[in-house]
Amino acid sequence: MKSIQVTQFGGPEKLVFTDVKDVVAEKGEVCVRLYAAGVNPSDTYTLSGTYAFSIPQLPYTPGLDGAGVVETIGEEVTNVHVGDRVFIASLMGSKNTGTFAQKVVCDATLVHPLPSHVSFEQGAALGVPALTAYRALFQRACLKPGQTVLIHGASGGVGLQVVQMAKSHGAKVIGTASKPEGKKMVQQAGADFVTDHVTEATIEDVLALMDGNGPDVIIEFLANKNLETDLKLIAPFGKIIIVGNRGSIDINPRLAMQKECDILATALWNAPKDKYEQSIHGVIGMLTSGALRPIIGTTLPLQGVSQGFEQLEKGIGNGKLVLIID
Repeated sequence: MKSIQVTQFGGPEKLVFTDVKDVVAEKGEVCVRLYAAGVNPSDTYTLSGTYAFSIPQLPYTPGLDGAGVVETIGEEVTNVHVGDRVFIASLMGSKNTGTFAQKVVCDATLVHPLPSHVSFEQGAALGVPALTAYRALFQRACLKPGQTVLIHGASGGVGLQVVQMAKSHGAKVIGTASKPEGKKMVQQAGADFVTDHVTEATIEDVLALMDGNGPDVIIEFLANKNLETDLKLIAPFGKIIIVGNRGSIDINPRLAMQKECDILATALWNAPKDKYEQSIHGVIGMLTSGALRPIIGTTLPLQGVSQGFEQLEKGIGNGKLVLIID
């Protein structure tokens, strides 16, 4: 079968499209014929060989998320059947042969039914992005209906799902983006207001969208740039949830004292097993009801994965990046 193989850690040039031996499902495992795979920023970190959360044994096939049709099942598998449309969310699995391939074998517990109204591309956009969004909103921020959420960087694969989840929970949602196409996607996802990324100069303009009150929750994707601005914007006793960061920042802790706000962080790899399972059930419920409908940005063929990694590293593109697998 065709697959992406990594034999050396490094940059996108280390992703090799090649033939590998077919994977086989054993006891408690499922083999899925994949039609789409999701590409996450964490995949680029893993490729570097320096990512604290994941240093795979070489050679390996990247990819945690995907969608397709169950081809075979091992003994004692009862949650899915041959021919089922499914999506794979394999972050917490002990067995995952990698979704950047025509087929993947993973633990049966990581394979979930894909509703008929959801495309394979959308199914591949779940996994890491959807579970991150759910954990940030409901397990870290403990979002309540009627609260106001500001998503600082809402046009990415995670941010757009945060918008949809928050709206489905009865929140008022403000999303930021830097480019017209990104703003359009945030609006499409259901945000009440869409604006430029908040800066020191535009805090008052953003507060005007909330009648002068700060947001109860801020979901932050670039904390090294925006955290101090977030502290000035957040409502008293509010919560800032750090989902993404690319460096260091100097802040005045007195800003947090003045608001008595909470600065919380989340990394999906840290989620306890029970919280991870709660997230899966929550995501499936929203997916089934139609409240969650992943928005796809760029699609590339499997053999174009290097281009996708380059785009992620440069911060290019909006929506979810998905590989189409022939």
